[in-house]
Amino acid sequence: MSINSGMNKVKVRFAPSPTGPLHIGGARSALFNYLFARNQQGTLVLRIEDTDLERSSLESEREIVESLSWLGISWDEGIDVGGSNGPYRQTERLDTYHRYVDQLLRSGHAYHCFCTEEELAEERQVMLYKGQIVAYSGKCRHLTPEEREEKLSQGLLPTVRFRVPAGDNLVVNDLVRGAVSFDSSEIGDFIIVKSDGIPTYNFAVVIDDHDMKITHVIRAEEHLSNTPRQLLIYRALGFKTPEFAHISLILGSDRQKMSKRHGATSVMQYRQAGYLPEAVFNFLALLGWSPEGEQEILDQDEIIKQFSLQRVAKNPAVFDLEKLNWLNAQYIKRKPLKHLGEMLKPYLQTSPFWPRVEHLDEAVYEVLIEAIRDRLVCLGDVVREIEPFFADPRYDADTISQLEQPEVREMLRLFTERLPERFDLDQARIFMKGLPKALQLPAKRVYMPIRLSLTGNPHGPELPYLFVVMGIPEIRRRISALI
Repeated sequence: MSINSGMNKVKVRFAPSPTGPLHIGGARSALFNYLFARNQQGTLVLRIEDTDLERSSLESEREIVESLSWLGISWDEGIDVGGSNGPYRQTERLDTYHRYVDQLLRSGHAYHCFCTEEELAEERQVMLYKGQIVAYSGKCRHLTPEEREEKLSQGLLPTVRFRVPAGDNLVVNDLVRGAVSFDSSEIGDFIIVKSDGIPTYNFAVVIDDHDMKITHVIRAEEHLSNTPRQLLIYRALGFKTPEFAHISLILGSDRQKMSKRHGATSVMQYRQAGYLPEAVFNFLALLGWSPEGEQEILDQDEIIKQFSLQRVAKNPAVFDLEKLNWLNAQYIKRKPLKHLGEMLKPYLQTSPFWPRVEHLDEAVYEVLIEAIRDRLVCLGDVVREIEPFFADPRYDADTISQLEQPEVREMLRLFTERLPERFDLDQARIFMKGLPKALQLPAKRVYMPIRLSLTGNPHGPELPYLFVVMGIPEIRRRISALI
């Protein structure tokens, strides 16, 4: 049954911090929000949480937007598309946050704290030494108005702390993890505004989600521990609480948290390597969500149609690079040759053989792409896979010993004599199929020596492809040089 009905239109958001590239974990969170919104005919908001002033940058924001767009994730409201609930960057919403902070201060739900970093560090050390739960002691909770004014007159810049009620059982009814309980006594009064006037994540996110009418918060499991603090702020401000769904972590193949040692971690690195956006989209959707059937290759429309939070797993998802490679290879194989040929050109332009590739006849270029298509895991592999067609062969000692046999040399001489002036792929296949009979030799004594003489390698593209792409003059040149 659809969650979306009547006035309760589903609205979700993806709210990255622009402190670096979009990583796989963030991309998966964005994707699950996108899939849920589209499945429920709801709205997706893209919001930027840029209150980390030192690390945030417009360059990172642009890369995040570009990565999402490349993946095929679109949003209905937010930065660069606008909407009626903006602004959509937190640094442009400071007046809004301060208005709500004043409300909490007036109602007694928050207070000014003048404790220094040194005092707080000393307090933490004492609690650790005593084996106590590390939480703020509440030292500034009971300052009188006179004491507060005196500290302000000394030029001290306070933080603002939220007053956490003791002994409160806070329950998060999570759509993925079920009911999760937290004891407020273990939280301690937490900072909602830093001494520079910038709100903390836990405060700003509540204000943003409320003002932007977010109905469902779908985010990574690591945010679950933040949720009780946010519930307290929702309650203190009289806001309606959204539904929460915390999706599992992504682990590497060694079942440790994803990091650079597991390979590329940012979306743009996969793009640069030549992974297809639809393959990465498909792969990320399967990280922690399972479709109804056994089919794993699913297009975007089918994934949207099937997606539900009920089928999102509680257990961590394992990033299986082999599976991503397999999926990507399948998507490459399905591309029409002409389209694939255009997609490969930016990678081919990095090859030393690009000047020769660039001047191939269009039909011959298509034969080259057909020859290597099934050998590509990523588009970037094309640079390696075209080498047999254009690089001068290198012969190891074993290859030379095979090729210097008198009967092999004679077979190669007869082969070159029978070569026509030119042929297309069909003609090349017919020619090769009839060659052993024409030379009155077993096929293995014809095909392997020809392959070795042309490429120096017993493996590689089928000979008819080599013939068409190399061209007759180049075939003659290589065999003549060898003989």
